[in-house]
Amino acid sequence: MSPHSTYETLRHFADSWGLAAMVVVFLILVAWPFRPGARGDNEAAANMIFEGEDNGE
Repeated sequence: MSPHSTYETLRHFADSWGLAAMVVVFLILVAWPFRPGARGDNEAAANMIFEGEDNGE
């Protein structure tokens, strides 16, 4: 197998299956915060910046 052939094979893989894999990973990462069991984690992350405040007292 020549280096040119290896390059073409890897390029074809990246153009097809590599792109498909990146799209799947992107969709999973976008949907992850919206899963049913994530409400508590999301609320904890949203309120984390307010921990330890004494409301000006």
